[in-house]
Amino acid sequence: MHPGAVVIGASAGGMEALAKIIPPLPEKFPVPIIIVQHISPDSENYITTYLNKLSKLKVKEAEEKESITRGKVYIAPPNYHLLVERNKTFSLTIAERVSYARPSIDVLFETAAEAYGRWLIGIILTGANHDGAAGMYTIQRHGGLTVVQDPYTAEIDTMPRATLEQITPTKILPAEAIPGWLIQITK
Repeated sequence: MHPGAVVIGASAGGMEALAKIIPPLPEKFPVPIIIVQHISPDSENYITTYLNKLSKLKVKEAEEKESITRGKVYIAPPNYHLLVERNKTFSLTIAERVSYARPSIDVLFETAAEAYGRWLIGIILTGANHDGAAGMYTIQRHGGLTVVQDPYTAEIDTMPRATLEQITPTKILPAEAIPGWLIQITK
């Protein structure tokens, strides 16, 4: 299988989990990665700068109408929902919050599942609410692969546990095991 994209959702504790996942990925990683990390609406999106310093891949904030290309890590901008269009471009919206969040993991995951179908990998990491569980269900329903951070290794296990109540994932892994699995599955 050669996936079309990887989507990752994280909330509380996500910076640490993402720092275990993104930096080990090789410079020639063949699939785009799209991330929603719950952040303050006033955030300067420090996460983009932080991950860019650690990563071999280019990390950038997603932009309206931008084409999604491999070898890049896209971060949802503060206070916008990030959507994937069927033509593999981004849309940004300030629609109402979903699960108290904007950006919402569910919004990204559900639209990416529509665009990529079975060629999508969804990953849920640490977090303190249930955002992402419905999106992971949608990814699974479209035939995509699903990975849930092992709740015992999550800083806050609410999001992984909420997802495990919705689906039986392809894999349950600690954050540090996810990059190796991604490298294997994308070969």
